[in-house]
Amino acid sequence: MGLVVAQRGVLAKQGARYSIKKSHGAVLRCPGSMARGGGGWISGGASRSTRSLAVGRPASSSSSASVAAEEGNSLMTFDVDNARDDGMTEIVFQGPSQPGLLATLTSTFSSLGLDVRKADIKEKEGFMHDVFWVVKADGNRIEDGDLPAVKSGLASIVACANQGSLSKRVRPKLRVRGAPEGNRAELLHELMDTYSTDSVLSIEQSIINHVEYTLARSRYKFDDLEAYMATSYSVRDRLIESWNDTQTFFREKDPKRVYYMSMEFLMGRSLLNALYNLDIKDRYREALDELGYNLETLVEKERDAALGNGGLGRLAACFLDSMASLNLPAWGYGIRYQYGMFRQVLVDGFQHEQPDYWLNFGNPWELERSASVAYPISFYGHVSVHDEGGKQMFRWNPGETVTSVAYDTPIPGFKTKNTINLRLWAAKPDREFDLQAFNTGDYVQAILSKQRAETLSSVLYPDDRTYEGKELRLKQQHFFVSSTVQDVVRRYKERHDGWDEFPDKVSFQMNDTHPTLLVPELMRALMDLEGLGWTKAWELVTKTCNFTNHTVLPEALEKWPIVMLEKLLPRHTQIIYDINWRFLQQIRTKFGDDWERISKLSIIEETDDGQKFVRMAYLAVVASKNINGVAAIHSDILKHDVFNAFYEIFPEKFQNKTNGVTPRRWLAFCNPPLRELITETLGSDNWISHLDDLTKLRDYADDPEFQKKWQEVKAMNKQAALELIEKVSGVSLPNKAALVDVQVKRIHEYKRQLLNILSVIHRYDTILKLKKEGKADDIVPRVVVVGGKAAPGYEMAKRIIKLVSAVAEKVNNDPAVGDLLKVAFVPDYNVSVAEVIIPGTELSQQISTAGTEASGTGNMKFAMNGALIIGTMDGANIEIAQEIGEENMFIFGARADAVADLRANRSTYQPDPRFNHVVNMIRTGVFGWEDYFGPLVDAITYSDYYLLANDFPDYLRAQDAVDQKYKDKAAWTRSSILSTAGSGFFSSDRTIREYAKDIWDVEPCPVEE
Repeated sequence: MGLVVAQRGVLAKQGARYSIKKSHGAVLRCPGSMARGGGGWISGGASRSTRSLAVGRPASSSSSASVAAEEGNSLMTFDVDNARDDGMTEIVFQGPSQPGLLATLTSTFSSLGLDVRKADIKEKEGFMHDVFWVVKADGNRIEDGDLPAVKSGLASIVACANQGSLSKRVRPKLRVRGAPEGNRAELLHELMDTYSTDSVLSIEQSIINHVEYTLARSRYKFDDLEAYMATSYSVRDRLIESWNDTQTFFREKDPKRVYYMSMEFLMGRSLLNALYNLDIKDRYREALDELGYNLETLVEKERDAALGNGGLGRLAACFLDSMASLNLPAWGYGIRYQYGMFRQVLVDGFQHEQPDYWLNFGNPWELERSASVAYPISFYGHVSVHDEGGKQMFRWNPGETVTSVAYDTPIPGFKTKNTINLRLWAAKPDREFDLQAFNTGDYVQAILSKQRAETLSSVLYPDDRTYEGKELRLKQQHFFVSSTVQDVVRRYKERHDGWDEFPDKVSFQMNDTHPTLLVPELMRALMDLEGLGWTKAWELVTKTCNFTNHTVLPEALEKWPIVMLEKLLPRHTQIIYDINWRFLQQIRTKFGDDWERISKLSIIEETDDGQKFVRMAYLAVVASKNINGVAAIHSDILKHDVFNAFYEIFPEKFQNKTNGVTPRRWLAFCNPPLRELITETLGSDNWISHLDDLTKLRDYADDPEFQKKWQEVKAMNKQAALELIEKVSGVSLPNKAALVDVQVKRIHEYKRQLLNILSVIHRYDTILKLKKEGKADDIVPRVVVVGGKAAPGYEMAKRIIKLVSAVAEKVNNDPAVGDLLKVAFVPDYNVSVAEVIIPGTELSQQISTAGTEASGTGNMKFAMNGALIIGTMDGANIEIAQEIGEENMFIFGARADAVADLRANRSTYQPDPRFNHVVNMIRTGVFGWEDYFGPLVDAITYSDYYLLANDFPDYLRAQDAVDQKYKDKAAWTRSSILSTAGSGFFSSDRTIREYAKDIWDVEPCPVEE
């Protein structure tokens, strides 16, 4: 079914649905019959359409006639006059105003081959009086003989207007400060008073328009990448409409807003997510099919946005999705990394880091704001003191300045008109300095200046093993924070003259310690730039800042050397010292000269060798209104261990907010077969927004017919996962009946990928022994999958990756093992890979040492998709066990309250002989590279800080339980169903509702009809 060019160059589809659009003798049909709010005016046979739609008296061929769809003053009428002007035909429409009418009329004129030379658009109290002066393509007015056809077409539009069927998707009429008023305002509104139509034809036209006008390619021939770009721009057009309306509505209502600050936003691909959220995926698929393209093929052309690394960034992305879906007035703020963290490749099993060129072909989802939103960001220099009106004022005289430019990404909500914003900052050279350098002929300096500036937003988490790397990280954090503070302050000042309302309009959320420079930067802005005194500024800071802690590991609690901070940010250092001094004076007033307590509470840490550091987490705790952990056990550890000294002083600040993940991306969108089964079973898709509804699946857990459907869905997803794993790892996986056992997450010693691979070695050794004894028939085949990145400077994590690869090389090529065990490492693990692997996973490894994982969100995603968890009682595993039942998990290992004693007694602990045996296999070179693996072996043989030896025997017991349960398909399927049924609590919608109520004190602000 192809496309042909008809008279006047109007595209129409041959075949069943559309006929050729003729410029004469055709009546245009009301759009009400088209999909979702209409779209296009499609011509039928002239005589049939005239009979069915030309209501009222027949059109006349006289030079002037007034036509109405029906009699009555409350209806739309129009008049065509060919005598009032020698050169043009005058057409007047008057009657009740209706959204979409102006766009419909202009489209109709175009379809009729008429050019509008001028127009007079007026509206008052809901009634319009619009006059158009039109000519034909040759520049002359309409000939009398052609008037009947023109009037027939216009009469059908009037009939549609009087039926109220022009459009179903009306944009709200909003007021904007400083915008034109009166007739011009009415015109500006009426020109775009309806949302873009979502009919297949409209979508096709939108895509082709972007091929031609945005990409400047031939619409007759464009490749898959260009089709992806044009499709994305087409979808973005629809997002921009709702984004603009949402932001305008927020400005009009002036609600309290949330500003979510995170160094990472691991967004994943945007095309499918947007199509699902806008509920237009099927129409885009059909439109692309008719244009000769496949939606799934185009989706693969999108590069994952390299804006994050692990759980911290993915959590931030889930939170944005929930904030949008819950209609909260919120924005995300971060950095637009040009190369991300890195692209991981494995060469001979060793991790190599390459730049992630995700922006090479542009990013169709972002909107650059270089012309309207850019701020100066300062570094180095010195602070001077001045007297201004008898008041001591501090002035920072920077030694270096760069420009921060905003890039906006619309974030759509699910089943809502609201679209919120993710604003990312990119560093550019200071324009004045750049120009001065060029003008004086210092071209090299100008280029170096540009490179230095752009380095700030080049890479996520630069390697901080060197002084330069540490300084770059600190510069990044200040760059991000200062840009955000300037933006928020500007927005607040646009609507408010004083500062008293600031806490009622602004709530900052610091996602971990990276944004903690918010505290001194906001103080500096309020005092040095806005002229507030210390007391008032501190009041505003402590009423608007909130802090989420994501770690209990001491090395992850950021500390910056005073020497570096003083050099880079001299004014901020002064402010931090002042905050610390005033806080400690309060402590002395309350507790006296308790120097041990004061030392524990001091933001400034002084080591035995005289070095001083700023403890950023302490600064965040002192300045924040609320501090929260991200799982029940984690929040308890914060209160009673990590921040116990602070908790004793202000316990009211501390609370728990257990993490969640968005059920849209991580179940409904990434797992369509399971979505369909759940929706069919529950009778509606309401569960996508109310995940607690999944508990109703418990009623079907023992139903054999439902279990069969569940198994079919899992088998389909498992097949897709295995195909992807084979493709990216290069490992052949012929046994599709094998248990798919997955551990994918950031590589770290506390996450214990090493414990996993030790059990794989034990399984390998056991298979060889059973094969020799002829007892291998009862072995459950397994495919063990590991994936994740190691930080560039984390040598132990890199050795773990090499060990996984070495074991895989040995096991996968041993004919004695065959298909009973396969090991695969998935390189460059990201969101898009996760969206395929997670639905197909049967066993998920969540095996961190108890008391080390703050929460984890991967465990929630796997449980939501019906995978069973083998894990310790750590992080959110504890709450998952409470929701789905320990009997549906495989729990092992020491509990958090026993870890300290086990570490203290580790030197006298006698490991299980099986543990010693597998460690000795590594040490003696069974997998090669024994010297390279030496530090790994030593770490778990002597100190064994993460207690691999202690937990190993119980881990093997849990693995045996996995094998036994997997043999019983009904029991395994029952636990899989109950796993999904119990995951409703772990929706990020629930988490965000708690933040909104208990921390931010914000209310939903849905865009009104």
